Amino acid sequence: MSNELVLNPGVDIAGDAHAHEHHHHQPFITKYIFSFDHKMIAKQYLLSGIFWAIIGGLMSLVFRLQLGFPDQAFPLLEEVLGKKWAPGGHINADAYYSLITIHGTVLLFFVLTGGLSGTFANFLIPLQIGARDMASPLMNMLSYWFFFLSGLIMLCSLFLETGPFAGGWQAYPPLSALGDASKGSKAGMDYWTTAMVLFVVSQLLGGLNYISTVLNMRTKGMSMTRMPLTIWGLMFQAVLGVLSFPVLTAGFVLLIFDRHFGTSFYLSDIFVNGVGALSHEGGNAILYQHLFWFLGHPEVYIVILPAMGLVSEVMSVNARKPIFGYTAMIGSMAAIVVLAFLVWAHHMFVTGLNPFLGSIFVLLTLLIAIPSAIKAFNWITTLWRGNNIFRPGMLFAIGFVSVFISGGLTGIFLGNAAIDIHIHDTYFVIAHFHLVMGVAGFFGMFCGIYHWYPKMFGRYMNNTLGDIHFWITIIGAYCIFWPMYYEGLSGMPRRYYDYSTWQSFKQFAELNKFISIAAIVTFFAQLLFIFNFFYSMFKGRKVRSQNPYHSNTLEWTTPIIPGHGNWPGEIPEVYRWPYDYNKDGREFTTQVTPIGADETEH
Repeated sequence: MSNELVLNPGVDIAGDAHAHEHHHHQPFITKYIFSFDHKMIAKQYLLSGIFWAIIGGLMSLVFRLQLGFPDQAFPLLEEVLGKKWAPGGHINADAYYSLITIHGTVLLFFVLTGGLSGTFANFLIPLQIGARDMASPLMNMLSYWFFFLSGLIMLCSLFLETGPFAGGWQAYPPLSALGDASKGSKAGMDYWTTAMVLFVVSQLLGGLNYISTVLNMRTKGMSMTRMPLTIWGLMFQAVLGVLSFPVLTAGFVLLIFDRHFGTSFYLSDIFVNGVGALSHEGGNAILYQHLFWFLGHPEVYIVILPAMGLVSEVMSVNARKPIFGYTAMIGSMAAIVVLAFLVWAHHMFVTGLNPFLGSIFVLLTLLIAIPSAIKAFNWITTLWRGNNIFRPGMLFAIGFVSVFISGGLTGIFLGNAAIDIHIHDTYFVIAHFHLVMGVAGFFGMFCGIYHWYPKMFGRYMNNTLGDIHFWITIIGAYCIFWPMYYEGLSGMPRRYYDYSTWQSFKQFAELNKFISIAAIVTFFAQLLFIFNFFYSMFKGRKVRSQNPYHSNTLEWTTPIIPGHGNWPGEIPEVYRWPYDYNKDGREFTTQVTPIGADETEH
């Protein structure tokens, strides 16, 4: 497919080096709202992700107030949430379960999936492979608007009379299949399901586009083994999404049939508190768990693979060294993709899974530690004896490695059925997946934003604010989640509204206060980032150099603020891999520099 054939009609791609400054006038609505430009769509994803991160973070603050200070009233909560959800300044149980459900849903799907991959896949794929735009700009635009509509419906569910869905972000039946099971199971669940189906449509449109673009639209000389690791990470996550999201959709369709058309895919003749004995026959709620976790586990890597790619690129640029083990990094990501589809049942050891089948999933789960360890080793080796420049992007890249290792190591316990059965429904799990996926995903996202902000907006973010943001965030993250490992090992169950009635857990009251205070401080540190992000957009120091970081990749060969089409003239040809730093006496050698006569290619 020719790069020249995919542009928005009327876009001028020819011209001199300053052509980006002389693009034809575009109406506001086609330039900023229904834009075909992959860079503008990336910014739309980014701003949407920031919005949802604030919403999800605020929700966590509210339920952490309940967990840390169950006996204390907060009148502001009644003012904001109303007497129905927070009478007397205490959130009630229905509000608590709704908050933890929507918190998990929006942060996992709308921020760490849509916000992370939607932003950087759209922004970096065409720029780093040398393409004018995505393979289908129309499909790209539709992907964002399905994502936006999905979020809008989820947002509307917060204002329903019966409240949003409250049965947990996994939406297990029978709570999700029976409208009378709880208040949140009524209209809130229908809104939740509709939003999630639209979200999946968005991810499929985007994922197919990313894969097509990478495979078909690379510039001359950009072989697969010359692609930056960011592109490998983004392509692998797209493959995972395209193969696993349809399974989740099928699960949702069956759920809708059970809720509204009297089928019994997930329901059987059981007794449900608040509903009574069911007349359904033959269904099995465990079937839903199989369908959900077939997406649910790859979802971990849908979040982390793009972050791994971003971190690898930023680390190499700021260490002024070639990434260590480029081929091993690609092989590790490929192995993670394959294994990600073979380990879903390790989330289901406590469902009565056949022990023999469980042992197979234990083996496959532990195998995935090998490619993860290879990547961690390669990152540390890249840093070793590097000329490290500790910009905020680099700090967050190093922070990513720290939380990925500390969170990932505890996954070995959960991957072992004999141990998982004891700690499965405890705070140990909360700590593990928040560190290895939540915090690590956010660190990858921050790393990418700080690093590519100058290319996005033509201005720099403030480094001092970025440094403060990093240190408070990483210290806060460990203060929040490390104590949860201890609570989990001590048997403290997750999802409970009030622990004060449990004699055995009263000893954790002060620790819960400490965690809640750490969560509040860490959340407000994120406001520094929000301020820095928007202030720098208008008042930040202007970028004067085309390649401010002395990087090798193609996006730094475009104008400082590239127009639609990215390069004003011909797309540059690529001659080498992207990690030739401090080679043959040169600090950096861009990918568009031909191989010298006495030079060996990597």
